[in-house]
Amino acid sequence: MNVATRLGAYAAGLALLFGGAFAAGAAVVPDSTVVSWTNTAQESSMDHTSTQASAGAPLAHGLSIEQDGYLLGEVAAPSRVGKAGALSFQIQDGDDNPLTAYATSHDKDLHLIVVRSDGTQFRHVHPTMSSDGTWSIPWMWNAAGTYRVFADFVPADRDTSDAPDVTLTRTIDVAGDVTPAPATHTSTTSQVDGFTASLHGELRAGEMSDLTVEITRAGAPVTTLQPYLGAFGHLVALRAGDLTYLHVHPQGGVPAASDLSGPKIGFMAEVPTEGRYLLYLDFQVDGQVHTATFVVDTTSGTSGHAGTDVHTGH
Repeated sequence: MNVATRLGAYAAGLALLFGGAFAAGAAVVPDSTVVSWTNTAQESSMDHTSTQASAGAPLAHGLSIEQDGYLLGEVAAPSRVGKAGALSFQIQDGDDNPLTAYATSHDKDLHLIVVRSDGTQFRHVHPTMSSDGTWSIPWMWNAAGTYRVFADFVPADRDTSDAPDVTLTRTIDVAGDVTPAPATHTSTTSQVDGFTASLHGELRAGEMSDLTVEITRAGAPVTTLQPYLGAFGHLVALRAGDLTYLHVHPQGGVPAASDLSGPKIGFMAEVPTEGRYLLYLDFQVDGQVHTATFVVDTTSGTSGHAGTDVHTGH
């Protein structure tokens, strides 16, 4: 059965996140369950997508296991907390064959994002691909819960100037006692490994927004930021609630490997709807990658007024 035949079964209804009891022996969500969710959610999701398109807002990405004829196969991973193993998967093309040819995007052939449904336990890693098209990486879960796995890539035959990266996603349950995360509050400062990251700018729905992150350490500006993934910082944005994956682009040209910068990193971001967004910034100093996190609320920018004013001190 080719991907086109499966389109009806794997539609935008995959935006629904599930909860409940975790099966100790099954870390992968069965396709039959995915189809069931889709059948109940497809109509409302299609209505929402139509509304977005008519309003001129950017369409959401990263809500389905299928996009543009590519399918994220089942994800194998350890089934419980503390069990060492591997996380692995294949990307299938329109003929149900493993995709083995990728174009480099942000210095890598594929970016793997894993995050719990409450926005915690974020990881941005880069698995390796074997000759049969299987991507894998050593893996151990630190906390139980429901997770989203995002595969972000560009097929080798795609013209990247005409279309965004392909972003596919699946959901995984990890068995164990779940400790709910504290209530999420807006925050535009992040303390990580002795660094302070401060987010400046206005994030407004339906239009391009300029964001700047400033990195300091012990109150002094950090001017030794090293290139990471083709820029001096890499920013991932997820919409709270459904974890829509958003592409955020760094400003400026591609730095040379020996270049240094700081303390500020600029980004261009466009979010499709009003609401709350979770931002994760990877930056590198002295060969070590650090991840800062922010939570931002935003409102419509169509009137020309500022949405949520993003300054330090929130």
